[in-house]
Amino acid sequence: MVGSVIEIGIHTKRGESPFNVKSVDAVKGKGLVNNRHFSDNNNKAFQITLIEIENIKYYNTITKTNIPAIDFRRNIIVEGVRLNNLVGKEFFIGNVKIKAHDLCRPCKYLQDYLKQNNLIKELLLKAGIRCEILNDGKINVGDEIKY
Repeated sequence: MVGSVIEIGIHTKRGESPFNVKSVDAVKGKGLVNNRHFSDNNNKAFQITLIEIENIKYYNTITKTNIPAIDFRRNIIVEGVRLNNLVGKEFFIGNVKIKAHDLCRPCKYLQDYLKQNNLIKELLLKAGIRCEILNDGKINVGDEIKY
């Protein structure tokens, strides 16, 4: 099965709005260069996060909002991939090998940041996955997701 990267978001500091980039360097065991969670011996669940555009569109439809995908504060926005099915598995984003470790559940911080009252409830099992980076490489908008 194949999906694709449609957007990449980087967050340099906590509380700061994320910004879009066309590509980002992924470093094994550390995370995404210039992202706020990038560090030596980084926790495998904080190295890279992904979310499905289909779930963002679902949320915007049921809440009659138009929140941009990047504002959901995940690093990689994908299309055509059921991310929950990848938990516990290895897959590729372009040439970068990733391992999904856990669901990325929505939190009160995100709910408050987006000024939404029902975000946690509506996106509980739809807010993406937390992953580990298994090799160095570059992730680009348009890269295929192969699993």
